[in-house]
Amino acid sequence: MNPATHEPLGPEALAPIFPQALIQQEVCQQRWIEIPEPVRRVLAIWRPSPLVRATELEKALGTPARVYFKDESHSPPGSHKPNTAVAQAYYNKQEGVRRLATETGAGQWGSALAFACSMFGLECKVYMVRVSYQQKPYRRSMMEIWGGTVTPSPSEETEAGRKILAQNPDTPGSLGIAISEAVEAAVKDENTKYSLGSILNHVLLHQTIIGLETEKQFDLIGDSPDVVIGCCGGGSNFAGLAFPFLRHRLAGKQIRFIAAEPHACPTMSRGQYRYDFGDTTELTPLLKMFTLGHSFVPPGIHAGGLRYHGMAPLVSLAIKLGLIEPVAYDQIECFEAAKLFAATEGTIPAPETSHAVRAAIVEAERCRQTGEEKCIVFNFSGHGICDLGAYDKFLSGQLEDYQYPQERIEAAIAELPRVD
Repeated sequence: MNPATHEPLGPEALAPIFPQALIQQEVCQQRWIEIPEPVRRVLAIWRPSPLVRATELEKALGTPARVYFKDESHSPPGSHKPNTAVAQAYYNKQEGVRRLATETGAGQWGSALAFACSMFGLECKVYMVRVSYQQKPYRRSMMEIWGGTVTPSPSEETEAGRKILAQNPDTPGSLGIAISEAVEAAVKDENTKYSLGSILNHVLLHQTIIGLETEKQFDLIGDSPDVVIGCCGGGSNFAGLAFPFLRHRLAGKQIRFIAAEPHACPTMSRGQYRYDFGDTTELTPLLKMFTLGHSFVPPGIHAGGLRYHGMAPLVSLAIKLGLIEPVAYDQIECFEAAKLFAATEGTIPAPETSHAVRAAIVEAERCRQTGEEKCIVFNFSGHGICDLGAYDKFLSGQLEDYQYPQERIEAAIAELPRVD
């Protein structure tokens, strides 16, 4: 929605920041869109990704449930993010774009876009949330190895960044602030477009390759999920796994969908379903979504990819319709779950992914209590090899849980635009 007129936006309004192909996908009503062959060739480096039964985790939990995880950690950047980064880089390259600007929280999206740009010969500019820039230097190194230029956000490079720094020189930054900087960089340079790693319809569309593969893999082994789980920051990895199965729920099949988030950034569980800006300095269109308010600045928890103030409009609508159950966890219990997963299944989860691991363990333990032999699948959205600093703090007892104060949420919500 246009923030000035409150009228629906036309495609021409998005043209300064997105290529036409992605604008068309954003509003497309087709159920299926073919993946271009050049995109398939890059995705084939790691796709299809494995669907793994977590038998050792099942034994450790003593559960009758069958627990599976879709392992998206095998991509070169180590997460699900390249599923859309590769597609976005391709469509921009096709339209003659030379440079992409973006934001990143934990660095998984930034590293995915830097990788994708290197595949198609594009420049990549990344505004990385300052607290993550400091916490995760190896993610920064990955982006630079693939040719990306990384700047801690907020920065002095943009008007948005300078405005935020003038108000609070010690701000840890936020995804909303970094989005403002990246959008400004795109709008002010005719050779640059903006690229977003979550939230938008075309991003969720690209990620559904996860669930479509999972569906076929379950068919091969003669099983199907009763419970589908993913962590949720902006909604892309959750929707990527869940949405292909959600169409079966809409057709009458009994499947539960659980979206896990941090208590420190409780967008779905304590936010409001309202129109809001996607960024802090109000450069984006208004989106109807669950939001904590675009001025919300979350604490510097280690799940940097889950620190966004809003939730994808499509995921938000499904929550509003009662199709998706939001749950929130503290970071220490999620790190405990990640430690158990690593001890039983081998791979160290990203702090973001640990929220999905925790939710899956909770459901498996519920089955142990009830005796139900349910099939549970969760999206293992990324590995934590670049997040060992966070694990060091967890193992040494330096991590603290954080419940975001309700009065600060209400203050941010009070700043939302009024839309009749």
